Amino acid sequence: MPEAPLLEVKAIDAFYGDFQALFGVSLSVEARQVVAVIGANGAGKSTLLKSIAGLMHPHNGEILFGESPITQVAAFDVLRRGVALVPEGRRLFPSLTVEENLLIGSQSRRPGTWTLRRVYELFPMLAERRDLPAVALSGGQQQMAAIGRALMANPQLLLCDEISLGLAPVVVRDIYARMPHIVAEGASLIIVEQDIMQALRAANHVYCLQEGRVALQGPARELTREAISAAYFGV
Repeated sequence: MPEAPLLEVKAIDAFYGDFQALFGVSLSVEARQVVAVIGANGAGKSTLLKSIAGLMHPHNGEILFGESPITQVAAFDVLRRGVALVPEGRRLFPSLTVEENLLIGSQSRRPGTWTLRRVYELFPMLAERRDLPAVALSGGQQQMAAIGRALMANPQLLLCDEISLGLAPVVVRDIYARMPHIVAEGASLIIVEQDIMQALRAANHVYCLQEGRVALQGPARELTREAISAAYFGV
């Protein structure tokens, strides 16, 4: 009998007031798998991550993590169960140092291999700047700090929302080069991306959202550029 997925999103609908953002979206993530969610602005990518992380609750459908329902579970309890979000825009605390921001991620007190030492090994430039305020970091360094903070929660599933947004290509490549190390420690990843080629290089499986619906999904190596472009732009 095949092993159950780490995460199953089953036909969820999500709303902001009267506006429906997701229409029957389904997705699954296996253990140690990298899943990319791509789509244009307003496609519903961030809403999907917020629903998984417990920051908003779907009106319909179900979300299972480790075969347990988390559809209506509060965000902090979702984190304690092993799902950590790297939010769009980093959301670091500007009045705190780099190290203080990282330590906030450990408040869930989940056991695991990710400690300050391990995060500094993954991102050595953070160790060099540990006593600086977070606002003193460059955009790329802030993104690394946001990822490090999430890793300090020792998640089984790491949700990364638009981690390449606004960053120089060389910085994006540097961040993505560290993804295999995170997976090697036992985590699965969902990466929300507008950069199609970056998503295809990083992911095992790809979902394309278009106006709140799954327009295309499949193994990254099997999806053609033509099929992805058609699903991405709805043409």
